[in-house]
Amino acid sequence: MPVGVVLRRTPGVTRWAKWHWTCSAVLPGAAPADWKEMRREGEAVEYHAATPVLELHGAEAEAYLHGLSIAVPSLYVVMRAVHGQDFPYEVLLVTASPYEAQDYTDSGEEVVEKVPMPAGLVARVQEFVEEHYREETFVKRKRDKKRTDLTQDGIGDPRVGKAADVYASPALKRGRLI
Repeated sequence: MPVGVVLRRTPGVTRWAKWHWTCSAVLPGAAPADWKEMRREGEAVEYHAATPVLELHGAEAEAYLHGLSIAVPSLYVVMRAVHGQDFPYEVLLVTASPYEAQDYTDSGEEVVEKVPMPAGLVARVQEFVEEHYREETFVKRKRDKKRTDLTQDGIGDPRVGKAADVYASPALKRGRLI
């Protein structure tokens, strides 16, 4: 499903940052857009920055379930900073998986914004989870009965020929340690 990403630009609060950018909303089923201005309120401007496709995969159903179970179900918008262009971010993807979003935060190169999921999209993701999620049964590992402490499985490196245990303390020879 195509999902439009709305980025909001407001004046920065410090002299080092002229503008502050946040992801303010997502638009399910939006048409393609490339930084189309949507609304202006004084110096604050909202742009329909991009329309990536939200893909749901059956293998990620557990992650979607986790994302739906939080107080405010959310989508995660992953962006990368670009330099030398009119707008500071390139929208990479939109995901419903908090696990995938966390993977993108590990490198520190991408910006991940959490945006509340619209009610219609919550219902669609919930329907997908109900269809694809299969809870894995817990299987407790059983210990094997083999006793590993009964045999000594090596006294040092077998490639080195030694007559004695290599872990033994050094012997005294003529009053000195060797």
